[in-house]
Amino acid sequence: MKMKHNKKRNSAFIYEVTIRELAKAIHEGDVKKKKAIIKLIREAFNSNTLLGKDLDLYKSILETRGVDKYTAEKIMFQSRVQKGSIDHKRLFAEQSELIETLNREISPEVFSNFVPNYKDLATIFQIFHPKTKTKNRVLFEGYMIDKMLLSEKERQPDMKPIDNLTYKTFVSKFNEKYSEALLQEQKSLLSKFIGSFSDNSIELKIYLNEEIPRLLQSVLKSKKMSEIKADEEMSLKTDKVIDILKETTERKIDKALVYDILKIQNLVKEIERCP
Repeated sequence: MKMKHNKKRNSAFIYEVTIRELAKAIHEGDVKKKKAIIKLIREAFNSNTLLGKDLDLYKSILETRGVDKYTAEKIMFQSRVQKGSIDHKRLFAEQSELIETLNREISPEVFSNFVPNYKDLATIFQIFHPKTKTKNRVLFEGYMIDKMLLSEKERQPDMKPIDNLTYKTFVSKFNEKYSEALLQEQKSLLSKFIGSFSDNSIELKIYLNEEIPRLLQSVLKSKKMSEIKADEEMSLKTDKVIDILKETTERKIDKALVYDILKIQNLVKEIERCP
């Protein structure tokens, strides 16, 4: 499975939510809070701290605009090399100290501030993390490099906070059509499909790269079940499902594909329940 993004160990995320808390303090005229946050930012993210150095590596990717592919790849490579040279125990300690101070002196709600470029911050976190699978890292890097090639005018606006209306509508239509309660894996698929409109499907592609082989393996195993082997129609339907899964790499990732995977996830769950 894809490694979970730990936002409190993402130096750029901590910086962004703190900056947004500062903006709120200024807007509300809270001078005391404003001074406290400015002091924290200056102490935590200066050029002598590992937090500051780590933040610069995120910014080197995030703030690059309109370069050629060779330059973008070079920046990506050098950023990863420098990230690898950071003393991660010391960085962890600095992050922990700042998190504790923000919780104690400002508010735990700081970490709930909306960050428009959250997807990009999470993507870079995955690129930098040593435990990210090679295939996933290549997909993440490709996504960010494509963004680095675009000029400011060409870039799509960062995502905006939305409610769950789109998700609920999609789920409702699926349940109405198939009269089924959603499984956990179906919820994961749907949430990534809804989110795919803001991140060029990167999270969805990674999820499918892991979910489709799992489904295929389960359906292939089911062919050995006596019930299926003895029923010609069931055997033919199983072969059809196998063909659908094998053809997914050639298909466009759209609503039709998602519906197919949702149905196969139900089928696999039924298979797993068989003795």
